[in-house]
Amino acid sequence: MLTQDSPQQDCFTAIDESSTCIKDSSRARWVKRSFDFVLALISFTITFPVFVVSIFLAKFQSRGPVFYKATRVGKNGKHFKMYKFRTMVENADQIGIGLTTHQDVRVTRIGGFLRKLKLDELPNLINVVKGDMSLIGPRPESPDYVKFYSERQKQVLQVKPGITGPSQIVNRDEDKKLKAKDNPEHYYITELMPKKLELDLHYVATQSFLRDIGWLFRTLWVIFFPMKNKKEYRHP
Repeated sequence: MLTQDSPQQDCFTAIDESSTCIKDSSRARWVKRSFDFVLALISFTITFPVFVVSIFLAKFQSRGPVFYKATRVGKNGKHFKMYKFRTMVENADQIGIGLTTHQDVRVTRIGGFLRKLKLDELPNLINVVKGDMSLIGPRPESPDYVKFYSERQKQVLQVKPGITGPSQIVNRDEDKKLKAKDNPEHYYITELMPKKLELDLHYVATQSFLRDIGWLFRTLWVIFFPMKNKKEYRHP
């Protein structure tokens, strides 16, 4: 008989097409949630001055709200609003595709600065505190693109999406990849998104607290030493 702390197994098809089971337990979920909550609060406290300056810059750039609330698909397919600093002109999603390319004309000058330093993603910490997201996890995707997921790819929705993770680190120059294509959205749906989902599936199948710590440090390394991180991560 399973107790509250007994591990449960969720099985799905992994990258190599074999059946993979991930062990889950209330204790593991509690540890991850506690880690996310505490570290998000600490990060918010440390970056508060940067947060305030970013708010000022986002408000100064053009008329419109400071925050951009994007609809994303979370754990178990539940939709939530992901917070970011607005870096584009107002109503940008109505005058272009749902993807952002390198030197996108909709991005404001100050918005480009915020995006370059990843400061536009600081409000994601709000989502972590609320419980919509985790610090480490699969990339949160728009419903417009989740509808193209295969049944196997939908397995990434078994866990909370994350601010960072393997897919986000490997594809940190995604906007440049899209810029080089004649049809960025078609390329994203047919080629780039499937590759990202393979990384996310592998993360879900092998996730652990220690691995999350490793991805957190790798993220910090990539942010502070971008020129030393040209090699892509490849799962075993």
